[in-house]
Amino acid sequence: MTAYHRPSTLVDALRLRQAHPDHIVLAGGTDLLVSANRRPEPPGIIDVFGLVPLVTIVADRDGSVMIGAATTYAAILASDLVRRELPGLAAAAREVGALQIQARGTLGGNIATSSPVGDTLPVLLALDAVVEVASAARGDRAISYDQFITGYRTTALAPDELIVRVRFPPRPPDARHYWRKMGTRRAQSISKVMVAACAQVDGGVVRHVRLGLGAVADRPVRARAAEAAILGAAPGPAAAMAARAALAGEIRPIDDVRSTAAYRLAAAQNAVARFVESLAEPAPVPTS
Repeated sequence: MTAYHRPSTLVDALRLRQAHPDHIVLAGGTDLLVSANRRPEPPGIIDVFGLVPLVTIVADRDGSVMIGAATTYAAILASDLVRRELPGLAAAAREVGALQIQARGTLGGNIATSSPVGDTLPVLLALDAVVEVASAARGDRAISYDQFITGYRTTALAPDELIVRVRFPPRPPDARHYWRKMGTRRAQSISKVMVAACAQVDGGVVRHVRLGLGAVADRPVRARAAEAAILGAAPGPAAAMAARAALAGEIRPIDDVRSTAAYRLAAAQNAVARFVESLAEPAPVPTS
């Protein structure tokens, strides 16, 4: 019979995790329940859904935004702070499943699973997100998300650790966010390709750029060669063409039941190129 634990404090949760590293950590359960019939019965469950220290969206004094691991997509969408400072994350959260999934699914759960098609994950790469984890025995540590994910659905999280929060450091002034998800339909669709981006244009050239891609590799990836092709260039058709060429040399999508490698490459190139060309246009006026 599966043991069930519902800690009331973060200290209790960390002690339970240390004592039971083989137990499943349950946040919203939206990923776990999908595959429940194909898994052996777990020895135990540690349920952290709604645990108060993990359900937070706050701004730090340095301008960082911190989001607790058990914060739901619905809470992210309801946050004025997220809409203002992290519009790319809000856009991604809006396309996660249906309203029922948004009410249960959590940012930390998406990170723990780290599926290649996890909707919020390319945004974490584009925004230089840092995953903060904790252990009862060894204390806290912070890991940049591009180092946190180590392979197909594998991460740097140790068996006795819990994801506590995600820190989004301040972006350069006037940086623009971008999010594009391509699937078989406009809503409730598993991604074929995702592109998240953040860039700053200053003095007529790109001074800062991050490109995060999903569903084009065994994990969410940074398009570093494409970033290098754009950095220091004037945004427009020439820079967009350079990004297209760089992207073709650094990602190797696969054929599967949802799409083909050729489509994924072309779609990623198109989305990145459109973002680069849009940087030459006046910044859109923010809406509430």
